[in-house]
Amino acid sequence: MEKRMEWDEIVRLLNAKQYADIRQFLSDINEADLAAFLEELAPEDMLRVYRILSKDLAADVFSYLEVESQQTIINSLSDKEAANIIDNLWADDAADFLEEMPANVVQKILANAKPDTRQAVNQLLRYPEDSAGSIMTVEYVSLKENLTVNQAIERIRSVGLDSETINICYVLDAQRKLVGTVALRYLLLSQGDDIIGDIMNENVISINTLMDQEQAAAQFKKYDFTAMPVVDNENRLVGIITVDDIVDIMEEEATEDMEKMAAILPSDKPYMKTTVGETYKKRIPWLLLLMVSATFTGAIISAFEEALSVYAALIAFIPMLMDTGGNAGGQASVTVIRGLSLGEIAYRDVPKIMWKEVRVALLCGLTLAAANFAKLMLFDRVGPYVSLTVCATLAAAVLTAMLVGCLLPIGAKKLGFDPAVMASPFITTIVDALSLLLYFRFAIIILGI
Repeated sequence: MEKRMEWDEIVRLLNAKQYADIRQFLSDINEADLAAFLEELAPEDMLRVYRILSKDLAADVFSYLEVESQQTIINSLSDKEAANIIDNLWADDAADFLEEMPANVVQKILANAKPDTRQAVNQLLRYPEDSAGSIMTVEYVSLKENLTVNQAIERIRSVGLDSETINICYVLDAQRKLVGTVALRYLLLSQGDDIIGDIMNENVISINTLMDQEQAAAQFKKYDFTAMPVVDNENRLVGIITVDDIVDIMEEEATEDMEKMAAILPSDKPYMKTTVGETYKKRIPWLLLLMVSATFTGAIISAFEEALSVYAALIAFIPMLMDTGGNAGGQASVTVIRGLSLGEIAYRDVPKIMWKEVRVALLCGLTLAAANFAKLMLFDRVGPYVSLTVCATLAAAVLTAMLVGCLLPIGAKKLGFDPAVMASPFITTIVDALSLLLYFRFAIIILGI
């Protein structure tokens, strides 16, 4: 309620054109909250409020805005004004934004930017998309190993404001190779004449510039760091990645996996900012593929049409068998995909995974079969042989589905495909067909049709 009153007050001041009061009012609001407020305004009002902000605050707020809002603001500014914003952004934020802009606009902005900004951004833009190099920042504190603690603290004071973090400082040798790290708290607790090379931590864990961003995120999770150094193939320090960027990467990767698991082509736009046409293009290719593949189940039913005419009661249980099998396969696939994503599962673990899934499937299948047999006999009254056919199929379908669900993602990973693509929709289509084949095979054996 209090936040809503603040925004209403800003709108009132904006309508009254009391811009000096607005500037003072906004100076005490968190940058992320202010960006969220700007997103709610009409484009013309957003531009009016944004122009009121101080230069430093404007740059901070800009980094929190959605890409569309950033582009709206940049397009309303002169090339020099746009360059001023880029100059005041962290290099990684500036590179992320410029990647979304047309090439001619990027050239104009960088032409008016400061030389060090231009150099830093161009360096980041050269790295492959989704690599550690593309998400790192070049603003960090580096120290020489022969400095004293007092000299190191003096250097931090001189460059710290232009660094994204000063909690960890990186120690370099004469060739700019990373040889150690030292935490700010150790500097503050050490004697002033101590040598950095003597107190630094030499057991440095770093990330290569070409490492996939998802692997980089896994390194952060494994070591519980807030920042990690990024080095080239010669172990020269070229940047750092901070945990705020990793949070964004984890959200992006999780969203991409969820979309693939739902058979949707990944999108980098928020749902409310995606047009109907764009949403259609993301969904229709997989829907077409799954529709065509689902015709196999129709073909199987048609092949056993004569048998079904003899035991018409069998038709009623087809949806239950297919759904249960699909659900069982989906459960197994999601568990395995998560393990693959977190590095908990490797190809060598296939025998162990199969043995585990077989035991789980037998327990689940037999439990479901027993419960369903009681239901069929007590309530549906379809006879023991039909009940046995349905329940045997149910147990076999669960076993088959769990094996398919765990093996397909691992096979996809081994072949270089994304395991998420092998999730629920694709697995369900395969399991449906297998469940029907098992159903009619048991019907032939037990019922003699």
